[in-house]
Amino acid sequence: MTEPKRAVVLVSGGLDSCVAAAVAHQDFALSFFHADYGQRTLRRERRAFRDLAAYFQPERTLEVDLAFLGSLGGSSLTDASLPIPLSPDEPPGLPSTYVPFRNTILIAAAVAWAEVIGATAIFIGANMIDGPGYPDTRPEYYEAYNRLIELGTGPETHIRLHTPLIQLDKAGIVRLGLRLGAPFHLTWSCYQNEDLACGRCSSCRLRLQGFAQAGRRDPIPYAAA
Repeated sequence: MTEPKRAVVLVSGGLDSCVAAAVAHQDFALSFFHADYGQRTLRRERRAFRDLAAYFQPERTLEVDLAFLGSLGGSSLTDASLPIPLSPDEPPGLPSTYVPFRNTILIAAAVAWAEVIGATAIFIGANMIDGPGYPDTRPEYYEAYNRLIELGTGPETHIRLHTPLIQLDKAGIVRLGLRLGAPFHLTWSCYQNEDLACGRCSSCRLRLQGFAQAGRRDPIPYAAA
């Protein structure tokens, strides 16, 4: 009997990672990876992750503690003393919601797990259009990371990072998810609330804009929208 192709999907619980999981689900047996990195909305994201796992029924799930990233500070996503930006007009430079080197560390942990379980692919819902200020959402970053994986794993290991959303805007991601039957009602994207999405942070605004441009209503509840 032929072994299935296996993929690890980095699932935050948000819209993008949900669609990345739906893409991977077409060709791979899935394993879901989720990280606590000290984010403000950890409990709500973890709930979304578990709801998505119940929906997609991956072979394995792994929740890892990377909370030291929050202890380092430097991001409004992890430091409660820094306000989450609510204005559409953000200053130039790195957004305050950038978590220093987060994706690099999360992917490294996922690669280690993939090597252990025999997965050949890692899917992440990164996209460069929605977050042009983030250094770790660029295609060249993932090209370099694939080279690092090749150099840093065992000789019999062949793991490749997949970024199926990298060139899509939020409307394109929503349309792709609709086509694949992605369970958007189970996801959570808000940067600051855990009950009703705020509708004002950059993540909420992009999400609402994406659904509006795709001609659909966002199924999650908002305090202001």
